[in-house]
Amino acid sequence: MNTRQKSAILIFVFCLSLCAAFAGYRFISYAHRQGVILANRKAAWVELKNELNSEVGSYKGKAGIVVKDLRTGWKVSFNEDQSFPSASLVKIPIMAASFKAAQEGKINLDDSMILKGSYKVPGSGILKNVPAGTPVKVSRLMELMVTESDNTAANMLIDLLGFNYINDYSRHLGLEETNLSRKMMDFRHRRRGVENYTTPEDMAYILEKIYRKQLLNDGASQECLNLLICQRYNDRLPAKLPIGTKVAHKTGLERNVCHDVGIIFAQKGDLIVCVLTKHLSTSRQSKEFIAKVALSAYNYSQKI
Repeated sequence: MNTRQKSAILIFVFCLSLCAAFAGYRFISYAHRQGVILANRKAAWVELKNELNSEVGSYKGKAGIVVKDLRTGWKVSFNEDQSFPSASLVKIPIMAASFKAAQEGKINLDDSMILKGSYKVPGSGILKNVPAGTPVKVSRLMELMVTESDNTAANMLIDLLGFNYINDYSRHLGLEETNLSRKMMDFRHRRRGVENYTTPEDMAYILEKIYRKQLLNDGASQECLNLLICQRYNDRLPAKLPIGTKVAHKTGLERNVCHDVGIIFAQKGDLIVCVLTKHLSTSRQSKEFIAKVALSAYNYSQKI
């Protein structure tokens, strides 16, 4: 081997060593960055827990909360297994059961139901003002039930599906503490103690099923998500968030209870936020409380 060949080999070995050293540096640098990111995320999460603990402590009433970071799976909760009158939150499992029934061929979303005068009930929604005898597509009933929180639409779907079907599917999904025992705005049964109940944990569970496309199939999950994104009542979870923040959510409002549960799509990580409240005075304080919880969760995601 001549001198020129020896020099070439030495240069090659040097370059190879240099490349290996650079690759090692990049790996260590990447690992360090990831470690810093995780440490920052954990610090922000602790700060969020402290903020929520303070908010719950100052709230004049009973509150149940679940906030879940959908990227890490971390969860902070207060009274997550506590039962609350569900109000319009029960429309989420009704929506899910409707898609299940359509998949099974029990109902056809393109079929129509005739709006009877007996179906009409007060409260949220537009169908109470539509003339009796008007045909309404099942898919339209679902849309109105979620986006407008239409009570008449919900009651029509309950009649179409039946209490047993909705409750059986809710249990099949894993909603262990959620029930449907009366129709919307059925004050007569409510006075007798018949009530619909749910928990923050159950609501977070079904929302995550929808988010991860695990409710029936991708298509049904996406349809549910689309309906929740089109929610018209935005005076709670989205109220204090930056304009344009996408939130898929469902509200609930009834005597002494005020809720909002949903998915906040944040640039640095999506979150489930479920807040159920039972207030002592008016719903205004509950709406403010729910909005503060959502803002705290959103700010956590921005600190990452």
